[in-house]
Amino acid sequence: MITLGLIKHATMITSFVLMMMLFIEYINVQTQGIWEKNLQKNKFLQYSLVSLLGVMPGCLGAFTVVSLYSHRVVSFGALVGTMIATSGDEGFVMFSMFPKDAITLNIILFFLSIAVAYVVDFIFKNKRLIKIDHHFEVHQEHCFKFSISQIKEQLKHMIFPRAFLITIFVIFLILLLAGQIGPHIWNWKKITFLVGTLVSLFIIATVPNHFLEEHLYKHIIKKHLLRVFLWTLGALTLVHYIEHYLDISMWLKDNLSFVLVLATSIGIIPESGPHMVFVTMYAKELIPFAILLASSISQDGHGTLPLLAVSRKVFIYLKLINIFVALVVGYIFLYFNIL
Repeated sequence: MITLGLIKHATMITSFVLMMMLFIEYINVQTQGIWEKNLQKNKFLQYSLVSLLGVMPGCLGAFTVVSLYSHRVVSFGALVGTMIATSGDEGFVMFSMFPKDAITLNIILFFLSIAVAYVVDFIFKNKRLIKIDHHFEVHQEHCFKFSISQIKEQLKHMIFPRAFLITIFVIFLILLLAGQIGPHIWNWKKITFLVGTLVSLFIIATVPNHFLEEHLYKHIIKKHLLRVFLWTLGALTLVHYIEHYLDISMWLKDNLSFVLVLATSIGIIPESGPHMVFVTMYAKELIPFAILLASSISQDGHGTLPLLAVSRKVFIYLKLINIFVALVVGYIFLYFNIL
């Protein structure tokens, strides 16, 4: 049974993805694709940026890179690297429970993700894993300047897509401020969503009708929004029942090799919750650093949920690579008793 909490959670994730896709479309058109070209040409800059986004606690950085990948701004290797660096919401917990080791873990993940990104792009350089019928189309006439008179005219004679999008974001803003959706306290996540909502409203209210209809409404809303929401809600619901009916903590007292494989395998689940068990066990010195590292490499928090809506094939390839890297690196650290 789908609960109200799951619906709210899925709505928050989908809303952030929507905001990021909107920002990317807007910035790329306004800059005529200059930043996109620079990221695509400078691989080291691309890998470093996405790795930095990945090691940031939470899943917002991972969501951002999924949006960039879905628009072909970053490569498949960059996407894989991001998910290797990502530890999801457990990043906050690790910094609160063992900050020194958490810093060490993130430094390792950062450099490992860059290295893996290079290798993956070298292996898959002649393979196209994703087929998207949309790409950034930047034309001179699409780049626009602000005109107060034009904005007033557009708001006075508002087209349906503009009214629809404004209504969605206003409702979301009201629910966010009322505490009905998102964090109940004012933390960085709530502030991020507030700023994102206000910027989105500004973009929607000021862009020309052509950009609004072609780039925001027809592409983002009609093609992506519902799919992202349904995949996210479905995955969250499945994981919710897995967590409530399967007690995996009892298996953690087995031999370390088996626990490492278990921790890596659980990373397949696109959810932060299961990984919390291994964070807690490490904090209590019941498992070594190698297992925590392998688990962190394998799991992506909620970061890959939007990817299910973009391409299930890419999701599978990414998870297989992450699991392989997690097992290899985890066993090296375990065998040589590193850290």
